Amino acid sequence: MSRAFVLVHTTAPGDGVRNAGTIVPALAEQGFAVTIGSLVGDGASVPAPEGLDLLVVMGSAESVADDALPWLARELSYLHRVLDAGVPVLGICFGGQLLARALGGTVGRAVRSERGFVALGSADPDLLPPGTWIEFHDDAFTLPPGAVEIARNEVCVQAFTHGAHLGVQFHPEITPDVLAQWIESWGERGRAAVEAEFDLDGLVAELDGRAAASAAACRDLVARFCARLPHARRAVGRTAD
Repeated sequence: MSRAFVLVHTTAPGDGVRNAGTIVPALAEQGFAVTIGSLVGDGASVPAPEGLDLLVVMGSAESVADDALPWLARELSYLHRVLDAGVPVLGICFGGQLLARALGGTVGRAVRSERGFVALGSADPDLLPPGTWIEFHDDAFTLPPGAVEIARNEVCVQAFTHGAHLGVQFHPEITPDVLAQWIESWGERGRAAVEAEFDLDGLVAELDGRAAASAAACRDLVARFCARLPHARRAVGRTAD
């Protein structure tokens, strides 16, 4: 059975499965045995890249551009090892930004933050059909050398491929429970800051109504991505950070 590792950015027991949302069942449908782990905490361990068939890097409230994060260097080092081992990577939001950086792109503040459902077109509809996805980010990435842009809006690049790798700025994995976990992690002050600039209750209600469609879109994207892996894997590579 193929092996996928989902790298999350939480250390609380049980939060990794919640954070990964619909990604885990979508990967299981494609025949992957899925494990979840993190490099955020001290003493964290992750599987050797040589034992993996796919790495998925999830989102985070932190910034890929913040080199003061104590775990960011560990995560970049691990990602470089994964890329050097020829393992395909799917990067989501923070994970997409980290993938772009590891491949030689840059990460910085976006022209504006994006919150909520956003309609996106696609230059590669066989991989990423045009659709509506949840965005929740302040940063953006530049395309790494050799990457192919497949989605962009007026704010930033929204998706790219690089060989077998796929990086996206949006959150295909999100469910009402994932959003609830985010809100819990912000605390009262963080929630108040978000609500001061954005209709959070409106997003909660909208996601409740779109949950089934969002889960189906995630399964479809993962299936399309995985369908390309046997053919694209030979082209995997990276540029040093």
